[in-house]
Amino acid sequence: MKKFIAGALAFATALTVLTGCGGAAGSSAQTSGSTAAGSTAAGSTASGEQVLKVATWDYTSNPSVSNSVKAFEAANPNVKIEILDIPSTDYNTKLNVMLNGGSDLDAYFIKDASSTYDLYKKNQLLDLTDYIEADGVDMSAYNGTDKPFNIEGRQYGMPVRTDYYVLFYNKDLFDAANMEYPSNDMTWTEFEKLAMDISKAANCYGAYFHTWQACVQNWGVQDGEHTIMDYDSNYDFFKPYYEMVLRLQDAGAIQEFGELQSGNIHYSGAFAAGNVAMMPMGTWYMATITESIKNGEANLKEWGVATLPHPDNVSAGYTVGATTPIVINPASEKQDLAWEFVKFMSGEESANEYAKVGAIPGRLNDEILALVQEQEGMPEGLAEALKVENIVADRPIQESVTEVNDMLGQEHSLIMLKECSVDEGLANMGSRAAEILK
Repeated sequence: MKKFIAGALAFATALTVLTGCGGAAGSSAQTSGSTAAGSTAAGSTASGEQVLKVATWDYTSNPSVSNSVKAFEAANPNVKIEILDIPSTDYNTKLNVMLNGGSDLDAYFIKDASSTYDLYKKNQLLDLTDYIEADGVDMSAYNGTDKPFNIEGRQYGMPVRTDYYVLFYNKDLFDAANMEYPSNDMTWTEFEKLAMDISKAANCYGAYFHTWQACVQNWGVQDGEHTIMDYDSNYDFFKPYYEMVLRLQDAGAIQEFGELQSGNIHYSGAFAAGNVAMMPMGTWYMATITESIKNGEANLKEWGVATLPHPDNVSAGYTVGATTPIVINPASEKQDLAWEFVKFMSGEESANEYAKVGAIPGRLNDEILALVQEQEGMPEGLAEALKVENIVADRPIQESVTEVNDMLGQEHSLIMLKECSVDEGLANMGSRAAEILK
């Protein structure tokens, strides 16, 4: 999705990322807390401070990252972080140019998590496993967001930010229908019934499913037992969710896929219009709907968030998302110092800085979620709804995952437009994935 969630792992408010080197390919370089003009010998300033070069995107508009960098510098006054700030649209391209050209970059954020495998294959990721073990970093604090960056048993990236799917709902519609709000422990079977019931009781759309394939297929991988690369069963784990969404569509409880596609209807406008009761969507949308209501652009006053519904055989708190990691360039001559920065950016202090601006850090606990809850405009009960047991990556870090994901999107549209049956579409997915992976 970035879908995470694309990115979103965006991700519209996606974390800072991938690399650049000073003056390369039109990138802009700025030093946090000082100017680059003070630099003398490579990697140090006139005052003897050590300099780390770190690449990210859209730095000046990303307070979660800039505040964390300032906090690191405050805690390490002998270190300055030289930010290589690259526009998000150019980031991946310029990063590749810099890394392939032997950049002196020390660390960088990865904008699209699915590109991690290609970076690994090109030996552009430093193995962090020994650093993690030596410092006793508790990887369980990341609720599974670290797992996609563990390749062949070794850890190559540390989670900094994450976005994952939750259930947004319109309190106004539930109040008008005198119905209870969605709970934090609701199965997809219960969700379907609730969507049917409130669509009739409140004369509205019971739910909204965006046109991304992630908004159906993600529920099939939510249990963590499957990925979009598991084609050998003809993707039968997607079937219950395609059937559910098509039933809701046939009943008029959700808008038709073709109508959404032809009208180029965006999920943010659809929910803000006030006639949608529930919407599975990523946590990045919290900032958007808060701002829409604040500016008087939304036709609803009260909204809420519940934990994402779960399969019958899975406990509440399992969700799907995307994560922004930070990594170290193996070509760096300051790997130990770069690790201290990476450890800080993926640690507790940085997580607090992210939470203070309403962003979801990769490191999650009750205190962090309480900080997110405290931000202006956030609904009551948010912290409880955001609790997770496990965040499954929407796309695994694996070769050919981009090609398979694109193919799944094509077949998704055919199923939703009823140009083929669910069984035919899933069989096509399986055969086409097998061909790609050959």
